[in-house]
Amino acid sequence: MSLKYAVLAALLNGEASGYDLAKVFDVSVANFWSSTPQQLYRELDRLATDGLVQARVVQQERRPNKRMFSLTGTGRDALRGFTLTPPRPTTIRDELMVKIQAVDEVDPDAMRALLEERLERIRDKLARYERLRDHMLDGSTEDEYLVETDQVGPYLTLMRGRSFEEENVRWCERTIEVLAARADRAARPGGAEGD
Repeated sequence: MSLKYAVLAALLNGEASGYDLAKVFDVSVANFWSSTPQQLYRELDRLATDGLVQARVVQQERRPNKRMFSLTGTGRDALRGFTLTPPRPTTIRDELMVKIQAVDEVDPDAMRALLEERLERIRDKLARYERLRDHMLDGSTEDEYLVETDQVGPYLTLMRGRSFEEENVRWCERTIEVLAARADRAARPGGAEGD
């Protein structure tokens, strides 16, 4: 999937500047699709050229003018068409997994430090997701929100992002335990060879 459809889906919430979209991507869309602000701006230009979004310039005092983007009818049609096609299977491309694959060739303490660092980032992300969830629910229960909200998609993707990161926490914690147990075993008299 290209960034194109993630941007079109983000614009379903209404008109937004490139800066606004970068914030949306950082807070909510990042739980399923990552992008840099530079990629977003390039994609917005392509979408405007292709007639999938329209841009208007807003004059600002004391700041550079900004462009506001919104979906066109053609953009909505393209997004609808995309949502009806079967998705490709999910794949994982994670540099940490390559490092874990080779863990037996490196210092396990160094690998545990990388895992601890990953855990910290994941927990920060989960805290952001929790704040976003609280903001979305705005005092409602989850069941009430899911029935009453006008747009359920952002909440459903947030739930998926949360469960994905919660599983990442479990995996990191377990992997750290395994590496610590192996290091303890190797440190005992006779080490691993004595077993």
